[in-house]
Amino acid sequence: MNKVKITVLKKCFYEELADTYLTEGRAVGPCPLVEEGQTFIYEGSATMPEGFCPWAWTDIYRGVAALSAGATNTPWNKKDGQEIFCCSDGVRPVVFLLERLNESCDHD
Repeated sequence: MNKVKITVLKKCFYEELADTYLTEGRAVGPCPLVEEGQTFIYEGSATMPEGFCPWAWTDIYRGVAALSAGATNTPWNKKDGQEIFCCSDGVRPVVFLLERLNESCDHD
């Protein structure tokens, strides 16, 4: 198993959806839990990286685990060992880049 680097690529916020569906409307703002450019390292054992959003972890874990185990996504992705995932928050989603590192997890 390999370590996987998780990078926050983009935080989105759909104000019109927030105003229509959320009790606090656009006042909730974009996701407050992560920042664009922030990185996390997955080190195995299904353990969520410290400081990572638990809801987003549930959404992206299958991709993290697959890359850690050596899954390939060619020919769909330009670079093997990379994948783009998104959390499932429909009003303020966060887009993540997952990158397999050629370093073994300590938990192997």
